[in-house]
This record gives sequence, structure tokens and C-alpha cells, in this order.
Amino acid sequence: MTEKLDLDHLQQWIGRSQEASDIVTAQLVKGLRATLFQEVGEPKTGDAAPFTVHWCLAQPVFPMSMLGPDGHPTRGGFLPPVPLPRRMWAGGELEFLDPLRVGDEAKRTSRIADVTVKSGSTGTLCFVAVEHVVTTPRGVAIRERQDIVYRDMDRSLGGAPAAAAKAPPPPPVAKHRESHVSDPVLLFRYSALTFNGHRIHYDRDYVTKVEGYPGLIFHGPMQAALQIEFAAKLRGLVPKKFSYRGVQPLFEGNFSVNANETAAGLETWTANSEGQPSMKGTATW
Repeated sequence: MTEKLDLDHLQQWIGRSQEASDIVTAQLVKGLRATLFQEVGEPKTGDAAPFTVHWCLAQPVFPMSMLGPDGHPTRGGFLPPVPLPRRMWAGGELEFLDPLRVGDEAKRTSRIADVTVKSGSTGTLCFVAVEHVVTTPRGVAIRERQDIVYRDMDRSLGGAPAAAAKAPPPPPVAKHRESHVSDPVLLFRYSALTFNGHRIHYDRDYVTKVEGYPGLIFHGPMQAALQIEFAAKLRGLVPKKFSYRGVQPLFEGNFSVNANETAAGLETWTANSEGQPSMKGTATW
């Protein structure tokens, strides 16, 4: 049983901000390229990094004593102390203005933009919107909004009978598709690159026995990163804007990255082994 959610209290976090800086290193670029199924190469100073390398930079570091049972830091601090046990990356939007390059010193300025509460089929949902601006000495590189969702422990989210009662629609047909396999090593690598201690990505006993999911969970940001890289490969340059939202968890195993042309750009999505979308994106130039 979680404590009562006090929205007025949580909304006092709106407007809070923080800054952090880090260096884009060649070693980081190599590791991220390998994890995103790209040619690793020997990146040198000035070479462009993968488009979402900023998600690996200046991640918060907390002592072990300040971590909760799920591997996340205990609630409070910059993010509001939402008293719901599940925290997941629900979606967001990115605007790419200048590529980050090996050797860049990148500064991220973050601000809590909004805190809202909704009721869903699985109970209370609390959404926290965080705005980020990433700059280098050349100017603004990326503007971003991240939507974080907090929810209660509802086992139906993991594919238990309540979630399986309704047959899914036919999977969408993709003109462009890449197929891959995610295993515990891939998920561990992305967790390591982003200093993400969330146990749902690497601790099978925890994710199945405590959170009730059927397997290890694929990171939301890695799904978005793969869609952005796929869109850039298809069009020959990074989108000006990319928006995305998670629609269901993606578990370890076979998955695909997909795209179709639209009047405005590309619709992209990652899909599970049955072809059902797990995250949908929209890329525009």
C-alpha cells in the first residue's frame, strides 16, 4: 500500500532546476555505438557521437546507501517524491540543433516543467515532465522534454491474464525494418552506459518475482535511440524533431525497429517478437 499522493505538495517541485556537465569521450562513443548495433570504429576528437549520447552524460550518482529497493535513488531531491513504486520513462520529444562531438564539454540544464495525475486502467498515474537544454561551447545542441510516469504495482502490466484478455490488433506493416535480439548483455551494457541502476533491466529475479513482469525490460531510451538512428540512416540526416511514447513494455528477446514514410516525415516504432509496437515515434525534418 503506497502513501497518499498529495498533488499540491508534488507540484511545489515545478520550476526546480539543476545543471550538470560532462565530456563526450571516444570510449563512451565506442561503447554506445556497439550497443546501438553500429560500427564501433576509432572515434577521434571532433567526430560526431550517436545522436542520443547526451543520455549517457552527467548521470546522477548516489551512494549505495541512498538507493531504493528497485535500484533507483530514494525519492526526493530534484525529482518530486512521488509515492508510487513503479517509475518508467513514458515518452518525450527531442529537438536536434547541433551534433555532440568527441571532446565536447556538454552542459545540461534541467527544469521540472509539470506534475500531473491521471487515472488509468491500472490505477493512479503520476506524470512528471522534465525539460532539458544541452549546450556546448558552440551553443545549444539539444532541447528535450522527458515524460516520466509513476504508477502502482499492478501485475497486469507485465502480461498477466488481465492484460492478455483482449486480443491485440494485427501488427502494423513496415516498409523499413531492422531486426535484432536483445539479451541480458545488451541490456546491461545500456544500463552501464547510462549509469542506470534500475533492477528491471538486469535482475531477472527482481523483475519477475517483485514487479511481476515476464522478463527483463528493454530500456525506453534505448528504444528511442534506435528509432532516431534508424530515421537518420533512412533520410541521411538526423531529424529536426523526434517525439515518442511508450505503449507497452518490451522484453528481452527478438525485436525490430520499423519505419514508414508519412507526409510530414517518418513514423517509427519498435516492436516485440509478435510485431506489436512497444514504443511509437514521429520524426520530422
